[in-house]
Amino acid sequence: MTSIHDYREVFLAYLKKSITQTKPVGLYDPVHYILDLGGKRLRPVMTLLAADVYGEDYTKALDAAVAVEVFHNFTLLHDDIMDAAPLRRGMPTVHKKWDENTGILSGDAMMILAYQSFNAYQDATYKSLMTLFSKTALEVCEGQQYDVDFETRDDVTVDEYLLMIKLKTSVLVACALQMGAIIAGKDRNEQQRVYQYGIELGLAFQLMDDYLDAYGDPETFGKEVGGDIRENKKTYLYLMSEANATYTNELRALFSVDHATQTDEQIDAKKEKAKQLFDASGGKQATLDAIKKHTAHALEIIETLDISQDHKKMLAAFSKDLMSRIS
Repeated sequence: MTSIHDYREVFLAYLKKSITQTKPVGLYDPVHYILDLGGKRLRPVMTLLAADVYGEDYTKALDAAVAVEVFHNFTLLHDDIMDAAPLRRGMPTVHKKWDENTGILSGDAMMILAYQSFNAYQDATYKSLMTLFSKTALEVCEGQQYDVDFETRDDVTVDEYLLMIKLKTSVLVACALQMGAIIAGKDRNEQQRVYQYGIELGLAFQLMDDYLDAYGDPETFGKEVGGDIRENKKTYLYLMSEANATYTNELRALFSVDHATQTDEQIDAKKEKAKQLFDASGGKQATLDAIKKHTAHALEIIETLDISQDHKKMLAAFSKDLMSRIS
């Protein structure tokens, strides 16, 4: 049984060999920069892991893993531009290191490179992978639009928010897993089970990211702590806090101020005030409870998968490890 560390190392070596374009440097330097920034490489590892636990040589899933990782980083590059984010994994974002036009064009190139990776597959496998990936890519765009729309609305519901993060985050995690099952030749029902596991795990992961945006350690979080607060994002943490009528008006007023009109000191004060309200309203605890709920659902689905008990234990340990960022 291959370890998560080994999957990651094999993938990183293959990624280096796969994305080799260098000229024009203005297009490809930002591509290599964002791909080299690190991260858990969650999605490509899950593609390799899924193929392996279903009995396929996981190296046959490397090209699909490259596709999902390059696409994921493309979305991060463009999201950072839309969010005016200064940091990504502790380093300057592409549009800060270069400029916005460079970020847009290099991101476009990454999308094309992702699709080209599927040329390694033949016939029915190619068609299944492309159909799933295209569906997922469009859903991620839909999720991003909902995210943007929610910034200027004060009537976002919890259900709407959960749909948004499902589209923006969970579907790509689920896609990564299903691609491994497709490459392993599993039937449609089994593909759907492992896909649903990815949905639940992705929801837990994104809710945790929302939580850490407010409460994470700046040294380890890798992004601007409080960036969602600065951008007036209606996260689960915000919505569950706003649901407490005692704090509704105060939160809405706090999240109605455009950060472009504020000084750095005012933004820092806003972040601290928001955290105080999240604590007092119960929104913080409600978010932690939701993370536990979706993690538990993911673990339950693992038990239904057509894989060995050893592989079920491996998936469960992997899932729990992803949630370990919260102390």
